[in-house]
Amino acid sequence: MLDKVAMTEAIILAKAQKDTSWEAIASAAGLSDVYTTSACLGMNHLDEAAAQKVASFLGLGPDVAEALQTFPHKSWDKLVPTDPLIYRLYEIVGVYGPTMKELIHEKFGDGIMSAIDFTMDIDKEPNPAGDRVVVTMNGKFLPYKAW
Repeated sequence: MLDKVAMTEAIILAKAQKDTSWEAIASAAGLSDVYTTSACLGMNHLDEAAAQKVASFLGLGPDVAEALQTFPHKSWDKLVPTDPLIYRLYEIVGVYGPTMKELIHEKFGDGIMSAIDFTMDIDKEPNPAGDRVVVTMNGKFLPYKAW
């Protein structure tokens, strides 16, 4: 069976050869582009039907579909990433994270936003001063409990 790294390499190569988009792959899977891309990059998994749809759409074999179904081990190689886009997201959390935490606690109480019961959308907003990136994160509030 393929590991997640080999699976991702096969998917990226097939995506380039097919000259297709993550949105088209997600549409074939019947899922969001964010979740499907994350699964194809090895950070989430797909159920059997979606995995087979992705593999079929990309012309890949059952080994890729099987690897897409395996549960991932989520890890990061570096403490601070060097990719500029990913680094900027870390910068946003570094600058605004405490503010987000304060406002969430004020509005909801002591707890966290779930990354399990969670959705995210990434959109492009045309703007004459330069197009804008719109990232919408929607996570269930999970209060801490006392016992």
